Amino acid sequence: MALLLSLWGIRGPATAARFPSWRQPAVRGWPVRRASGASPPDEHVVRIPHAWKLRLERPASKREGRGNPETESGASFGEKLLLRSRRRELSQAARHTTGRLERPRLVSDGWKHRLSRGDYFQLERTRKEPPRETSDGDAPSTFLELGLEPRVAASLQDVLGISRPTPVQLRTIPALLKGGHALCGAETGSGKTLAYLLPLFQRLLQAPTFHADVSGTSPRSLVVVPSRELAGQVRRVAALLADPLGLQVKEIGGGRGTAVIRRRIHEGPSDLLIATPGALSKVLKRKMLSLEKLLFLVLDEVDTLLDASFIDLVKDIVQHAFLKDVVQQAFLDPKFEDRDEAWDPKAQLVAMGATLPKGLSQMLSESADLSNFTILTGSSLHCLQPHVEQRFIRLKGGEKVAELLQLLKERGSSSGAVIIFCNKARTVNWLGYILEDHNINHLRLQGEIAADTRAGIFKAFQRGESDILLCTDIASRGLDTIHVELVINYDFPLTLPDYLHRVGRVGRIGSKFLGTAVSFVTHKWDVDLVRKIETAARKRTPLPGLDIVVKESLHTKKKF
Repeated sequence: MALLLSLWGIRGPATAARFPSWRQPAVRGWPVRRASGASPPDEHVVRIPHAWKLRLERPASKREGRGNPETESGASFGEKLLLRSRRRELSQAARHTTGRLERPRLVSDGWKHRLSRGDYFQLERTRKEPPRETSDGDAPSTFLELGLEPRVAASLQDVLGISRPTPVQLRTIPALLKGGHALCGAETGSGKTLAYLLPLFQRLLQAPTFHADVSGTSPRSLVVVPSRELAGQVRRVAALLADPLGLQVKEIGGGRGTAVIRRRIHEGPSDLLIATPGALSKVLKRKMLSLEKLLFLVLDEVDTLLDASFIDLVKDIVQHAFLKDVVQQAFLDPKFEDRDEAWDPKAQLVAMGATLPKGLSQMLSESADLSNFTILTGSSLHCLQPHVEQRFIRLKGGEKVAELLQLLKERGSSSGAVIIFCNKARTVNWLGYILEDHNINHLRLQGEIAADTRAGIFKAFQRGESDILLCTDIASRGLDTIHVELVINYDFPLTLPDYLHRVGRVGRIGSKFLGTAVSFVTHKWDVDLVRKIETAARKRTPLPGLDIVVKESLHTKKKF
C-alpha cells in the first residue's frame, strides 16, 4: 500500500490527512501463479510495471527536476531570457545557446493540434540598438578615408547630415570604387542604398565627357528596383545628392502610358535612371532607350527581382548591358593623364539585397564572368534581428480580428506607426472595412490600386498623415520606414525571406524605435515556418534554406 501510494505522490503521514478513511483507495494485487510445492505468496505484495520500478529507483533530485525550467533551460527566476514562453519549462535563458547538432524542445512543436490555440512565445531583445561590427582602430571612420572625393562627401554631409559610414558602407564603398562587379548582402535597414549611390556618383564624375548624352536615351547609370514605390524613394535620395554635383536623375515606372515614359526620357541628359523591370523592358524592346553607354548597373532588392514575375525581364535587361570583363583602375589614379584612352566603357554590375538567393549566380553567369565578382556579406545576413522583439501567437482564423483590434487599442499616444501585413489584396480591403467600422484611421496599399494612387498613399504614410498602414508585401521591400514601431503579420508570410523583409520595416538605422513584430499563426503551413524560426533563434544561427550558393571561382566572401 505504501509503495503504490508513493507512486501517486503520497508519502508519510500526509496520507491519512489527504485521504480520509472513507475515501482511501482500495488496492488489489494481480493474481500470481506459483509453482507446485511453493509457499503461498504474501498477500501484501503489489506488483508494479517495470517502467514504474525504474522511475522509483531514480534519485529524487532527477525526479523532482523534470519539467522544471531552472533545470531544463538554464533560466533561473528573474534571469534575462532569449525566448519567453507561456510554459516556463520551454523558456530559454539568454546565456544559453542550443548546440547546432542538438534538437531543442520547441514551443511550436504541438501547434498543429487544435488544442494549442492560445499558446504563444516571444523572442526577447538581446540588444538595445541595431548590431554594429567592432572595428580596429585603424579602420576608416569617415567617407573621405574610404576613398570618396571631397565634393561627394560634402554633398552627403550638407544634404543628409551624414558624416560616418555604417558597417555595410565601410566594406562596400571601397570595393565598388575599385571598379569590379560585386554582390552585396546585408540586413534590412543597414544603409545599402547609399552604399551603392556614392560610388556610382563618383564614377560618373570621373567619367570622360564624351559619354554624355544630351537626348537622354542613353543613360550612364541604371538602378533597377522591383516596385514603383521603391523607385520613387531611391529617386528622392539620389536627387538630393545629385543636384549639388550637377548630375541629373530620372525615374520611370509601371502604370504610365508609353507617351508619358517617352516624354520623360527625352526631357534631357540622364546621368542616373531609376526604373522598374516592366517599364524598362518595354522601352528597351521598342528601342526607346539604349544601354550601350552604361557605366554602372545596380540590381537593388535582387532577391525580389529573381521572383518568377521578374526573372525573365531582369535577364533581358542584364543582357542589354555591356558588362566589363576585367577591372581597370587607371581612372582612379589622379596623376594618370591619358584617362580617356584607359577608360573601360563597359558597365560595372552591383547586386544588392537583404538575402542573396540561390539562382543569382546562375543568372549572372549568362552575361558576365563570375570570377570577377566580389561577394560582400554582413555577419547578420539571414539572421533574426536581435534588437527587435518578435512575438508569435497561435490563433484560430476567427480570432485574429479581435486580437488585432486589441493590439491597436493598447498603443499609447506617443507610439510610432504601425504596418499590418496581409497576403492578399482582398484581405486588405476586407480588413480595411472592419477598421473603418471601429473608427480607426488608416491607409491601404496593395497591388490592385492604380500606380499613381499607390505612390501618393505611401508618401502620405511617410509624412505621418496616418500612423496605420494596411498593406500586402508590396510595402515590405526596401521602403524606408524609420518612424514605424510595430509590425503585425495578420497573415503569416509565405516564405522566410518574406518574414525577414517584413520584420525589417522596424528597428532600422536612424529610427528612434527598436520595434516589435507580432505574428498571427493560423494554418499548419504557418507552423512549419515558425518551427524553423524558433529553432534558428534558439541556436542563434541564420534561417535555414537561405544560404548563398555561388561557384567556387568567386572571390572569398568578405564579412562586414
